[in-house]
Amino acid sequence: MKVLRARVLGFCMGVRRAMDMAVSEARLLPDAGGPGPGIFTIGPLIHNPQALEVLSARGISVLDEDKLPSGLEGAVLIVRAHGITPGLEESLRKRGGRLVDATCPHVRSSQMKAKQLAGSGYHVFLAGERRHGEIIGIQGYVEQGYGERGAACPASSCTVVAGVEEAEEAARLLRERQGDLPCALLAQTTISPEEYEKIGGAIRNYFPSLMIVNTICGATRDRQEALRELCAGVEAVIIAGGRESANTRRLLAIARNSGVPAWLVETQADLPEEIWNYAVVGLSAGASTPDSIIMDIERALTFSPLPGKKPECV
Repeated sequence: MKVLRARVLGFCMGVRRAMDMAVSEARLLPDAGGPGPGIFTIGPLIHNPQALEVLSARGISVLDEDKLPSGLEGAVLIVRAHGITPGLEESLRKRGGRLVDATCPHVRSSQMKAKQLAGSGYHVFLAGERRHGEIIGIQGYVEQGYGERGAACPASSCTVVAGVEEAEEAARLLRERQGDLPCALLAQTTISPEEYEKIGGAIRNYFPSLMIVNTICGATRDRQEALRELCAGVEAVIIAGGRESANTRRLLAIARNSGVPAWLVETQADLPEEIWNYAVVGLSAGASTPDSIIMDIERALTFSPLPGKKPECV
């Protein structure tokens, strides 16, 4: 089997930065599991189970933000790459922990822009996954922006839309209820540019003066474009990454929409039986996928010299 890698894949800058920060903090621990207040990430640092296992082995635990202990004096609390709300940050500081902000700089930029727009009286549309940590965090900054104006944040100040149809309906209802008002659109950093453009178009049907802010991460665009190029020259595609990773799932959707068979796998053990029927296979990976996982999957695929024959070692 011939394996072709996408020209861009794996860890993005924000993920690598967050992992490096966490590992650096772990080096300061007396020893893994030894005495001391501990080191924690607020929710999963990134969306990749193998990377989280690496952190766990270094003595870093994950705190559930909905079940925070009352006292965290002296603990190191690492803010996940997707960011958190200002309210949660304040709550953590009150518990006595030392915060280490590993929020991706691109996400931080989106947070600050959302806060600024809300403070200027804009209704903020967010294109993305409603329950994703990044979107939840940005919503918190919308609330903070309204709060700094000296007014309570209205419940209708922010609308999250997951797709074109949802955006169309939400914009229609907002127009009917509140009339014309200044609106802005921000995107989850991992959304595809094509989808974002369509969502913006749907909202502009009701709010022609909509301000569309480009908050899509360049690393996301690069990986998506590289995958489309790859799909044109292979028979099937493997996407390596965590199933909870939004950008990895989007890569899978892009591959399948390109017309080639595609699978998402977290490790080489997840490789499907069908993959051994192809002579030329493409390999891409989400922005939170460690290099070691990509290499393991690539080695497993190249063990099969002929299509239709699964290597015994996999």
